[in-house]
Amino acid sequence: MLFRHKTFVYFSRKVPRILAFEYFISKKTLKSVVQGKKVSKPIVRISVISIALAVIVNLITIAVVTGFQQEVRQKVSGFGSHIFIMEASENSIYESDPIQRSQAFLADLKKDPGIKSIAVVGYKPVLLQSEEREISYKLSNGKDTTETQYQVHGAVIKGIANDYDWGFFKNYLLKGKIPDFSQDSCANQLVISRKLAADLNYTIGDNVSAFFVKNQPVKRKFKIVGIYETGLEEFDKQIVLGSLSSVQELNDWGIKASIEIADTTIEGQLVVQANVSGGNNNYRYDWGKGFDSYVGFQICPHKDTTIRLIVSDFWSSTREDLAESTIPDTAYMKITVEKGGELRCYFSVNKEGTIEKKYLNENGTKFEVSDGTKRLIIETTDGKGSSQNYVSGFEIMVYNWGELDEVLARTKKRVERILMPNGEVLKATSIIENEPDIFVWLGFLDLNVIIILVLMILIGIINMGSALLVLILIRSNFIGMMKAMGATNWSIRKIFLIQAGFLIGRGMLWGNVIGLALCLAQKYLGLIPLDPEVYYLSQVPIEINVWHWLLLNIGTLVVCLSALIIPSMVIARINPVKAIKFN
Repeated sequence: MLFRHKTFVYFSRKVPRILAFEYFISKKTLKSVVQGKKVSKPIVRISVISIALAVIVNLITIAVVTGFQQEVRQKVSGFGSHIFIMEASENSIYESDPIQRSQAFLADLKKDPGIKSIAVVGYKPVLLQSEEREISYKLSNGKDTTETQYQVHGAVIKGIANDYDWGFFKNYLLKGKIPDFSQDSCANQLVISRKLAADLNYTIGDNVSAFFVKNQPVKRKFKIVGIYETGLEEFDKQIVLGSLSSVQELNDWGIKASIEIADTTIEGQLVVQANVSGGNNNYRYDWGKGFDSYVGFQICPHKDTTIRLIVSDFWSSTREDLAESTIPDTAYMKITVEKGGELRCYFSVNKEGTIEKKYLNENGTKFEVSDGTKRLIIETTDGKGSSQNYVSGFEIMVYNWGELDEVLARTKKRVERILMPNGEVLKATSIIENEPDIFVWLGFLDLNVIIILVLMILIGIINMGSALLVLILIRSNFIGMMKAMGATNWSIRKIFLIQAGFLIGRGMLWGNVIGLALCLAQKYLGLIPLDPEVYYLSQVPIEINVWHWLLLNIGTLVVCLSALIIPSMVIARINPVKAIKFN
């Protein structure tokens, strides 16, 4: 009997017992299915090709979209951070009000297992100007003329301290070096993108003119020490990397105080006054007797004197117990009486209306004044300023992108809706909130993937269903004989489903070989370029995820076989008597 055939017994040991008989018959008749009649052979090949094409298209689609999302996400996060802590009233991280650098919550955040790094940053808008360019052209009257032109680009300097992780920019550094911004000698160095360098005609070692908007426009010179290119052109031409100390100074964060002798006199006496910059321009002064509103005072020194000045700003009142102020700054002035000790002063002004000062050093911090009866040596020590105590915010990088929402939630609990000891109110935002347009666009790609996957699998199912129906119809005699020998409809259906599974597997094998080959060729050779201004990348990215690959193959096999159960129901309608008689 067929059921005790020794070959069948052999195969029954290799597959589950519930499929042993069907597997044996399917294996024996598979060759005749693939290389069978003229009607079935091309249909079977078309079905196998359709499955292969479905796998190829789906594999490439998933690899490209995953690579695209990961590449753009990585680059956007590299320019910024996964989470940013800033002043609560601001919406733009590039123009936010400063917050104090020293925060109590930082110690707790550093213990968070999901946080990889925390770095302080500062931002300052800047206009970068190219060198002079001689442009020659003809006038309407035919005469040649030459004109000097400048190229100007707006950008944002991202101020970085020594706690910043340079890993991202090191991967995309084309020329030069990464400066050590912890050293004062690197304070005026910049790292710019290849796009900006080309537009402004600058290279490594050049000095670039930079203009900043403060109370008055300020021009500074910076030296280019590095050039990078990420391919994310929109960000490349916007972000310039500089030192945090320069950004803090240029933003006038905190307060910087100094003491000076006024050019005029009052009743022959000198006038000592404060010179303050930064803060909110509402200042209070402590000349040694507590904070008050007096910006200066008269003095007639007859003995050595040291003057100390503490300056802070205020919002509502000059009273210390009511004022909400920034970190104050302290300046000093030392007055040495070298000749004369008269109690009266006879200081006068010259024809220009100023006091005669004899400077004793190059920077003007030490000078001599005299009224004829006494000679004073005056030496000033400017405050160091409190700008170094302020930053735009804190950049937080997480270990796992999938845990971003959880880490953000924990961070919000530590910093939001809490009045800080210094009166600040902060908030934490994710990169998805800071760059909504890009991430909404990336989210739409998931919908495109689903549509393509469904369409391609449907095409494969339709083709395999058609092939299965043809195989059933042209093998009706075989079905009749099996039924006459006692085989059930479900057993016969399983025989054809197993054969369909072999064909699907063959198509998937070829689809995986071709699809993976194309993906690897693009990944390592970059065969298909992209326009960075449109797609943010210079070539089609590829990311082959093992789990995505496994799910795609398993899902394709399961869905296709499950869908073929319905057309296989035709077998139940075949009458064995008619089928054998038909033969």
